[in-house]
Amino acid sequence: MERVETGIPGLDEMLGGGIPKNHTVVVMGSFGTGKTTFGLQFLWHGLQKGEKGIFLSLEEDENAVLETAASFGWDLGKYIDSGMLVVVKLEPADAKSTVTKIKSDLPGFIKHMGASRLVLDSVSLLTMLFQREEEKRDTLFHLAKLVKDSGATALFTAEVKGEAPHVSRDGLAEYTADGVILLRYQEVGSDVHLLLRVVKMRRTAHIRRAKPYTIGANGITVHVEAEAY
Repeated sequence: MERVETGIPGLDEMLGGGIPKNHTVVVMGSFGTGKTTFGLQFLWHGLQKGEKGIFLSLEEDENAVLETAASFGWDLGKYIDSGMLVVVKLEPADAKSTVTKIKSDLPGFIKHMGASRLVLDSVSLLTMLFQREEEKRDTLFHLAKLVKDSGATALFTAEVKGEAPHVSRDGLAEYTADGVILLRYQEVGSDVHLLLRVVKMRRTAHIRRAKPYTIGANGITVHVEAEAY
């Protein structure tokens, strides 16, 4: 099976070498757990290997994304200039236009650009554009199928419910994806630690136990040899 390295130390080991190619993976967690950093690190690693990428944001504009990446030493600007990376800001205020643009333009854009990696940050904001559960579900399934048909490997970030930190806010994202990676806090006395768990990853064996991770100067590192606190 061909795999796509995430570029996150420790995580690829947990996944047996990386995410299976052409999978769609939801990275979910509460605010501050590093979901956007995860997505940017995934794209950065691909760029170092000569793989083109797309970052779709419903939250931050291009400058904000570049600043976040630069804080970890990732100079994305030069890859945008060379056509290796595209950062697109989608406007959540116009739900119909945003969804129509994704459905109509994204597949052709991925193929025309030759992108093999895609990040959508965040799918929770996308589903919040709809009132009915049926619309949310159909949009997520359609989006996952679009990306899969394009041949790209994708990460969708998702917020979790405050009262249920193991479930996405819409309760749907994890069912549309091939894989789910959960990022969460764990309080130990007065300390707060970060834990990562691969909840599911279709068609491949993986380590299921939660592992501690840190967010440092070079991004996310999973301490696969350590045990959860």
